Amino acid sequence: MNKHLDRLRVNINLAKAIWGRLSRPAQVRLRELTVKYAFSVALGDLQLLDGRWYVTHSGLLGLAARGRCHGIQVEQVRAFCDPITCRWVFKASVYKSSRSKGFVGYGDADPSNVSLMVHGAEMRVAETRAVNRALRKAYGIGLCSVEELGSLSRSAGPTTADEHSAKPHSPNGSSNGQPRLRDQLRLLIRQYSLDPILVKAYAADFCGTPTLKEASRDLVESFISHLTASAKENRDGLVCKLNSYAQPVEVKL
Repeated sequence: MNKHLDRLRVNINLAKAIWGRLSRPAQVRLRELTVKYAFSVALGDLQLLDGRWYVTHSGLLGLAARGRCHGIQVEQVRAFCDPITCRWVFKASVYKSSRSKGFVGYGDADPSNVSLMVHGAEMRVAETRAVNRALRKAYGIGLCSVEELGSLSRSAGPTTADEHSAKPHSPNGSSNGQPRLRDQLRLLIRQYSLDPILVKAYAADFCGTPTLKEASRDLVESFISHLTASAKENRDGLVCKLNSYAQPVEVKL
């Protein structure tokens, strides 16, 4: 019991440090997820987006490891795949034991339902989504996973004045129910263990604004896409670039 209380205390304290004040429902839900599944905020098992908890791919894999999952089989559903349009569909089967008949989950991805951060990686996104859905079924997780969140395609047509008034623009906001850009950036920083202060300084310079808050949504999206590509291709080079934004320390003689 003390072990559960200690883990819960650590999760709540760290969650508040990362996302600020937690609503009562969010705290209750975090308690359930901590006690029942032993998820850890510190390990990145959970993410809080727009007041709702989401489990991560690493969190689900950790749960499977703790449950001694027997195996996961993934295969491409070729009939529904189209490499030309970057549309991919995968089927994943999770076997909790050697006698398990398998829990099946499907995942699809194409440029219209993934974030700009992962354009060009639709195949990997589809595979991850399939595995996540199969794991959630196998272990009774009613929580959606972060990787399953899509990005609604934007209308190519002009936006009317009424639409502008109904959906106010916010650089860090989201008008389609998807994660805010600020949350996307936080995920990216945590995923690649980047210094958030240096990332903000780099972002402001990239967007050509005094601070990141003053940058337009399109500029922030471009920066997130650029940062993602840089982190994947050459993280060490990116860290060196970020370090160039560190303030020099004055040495007193």
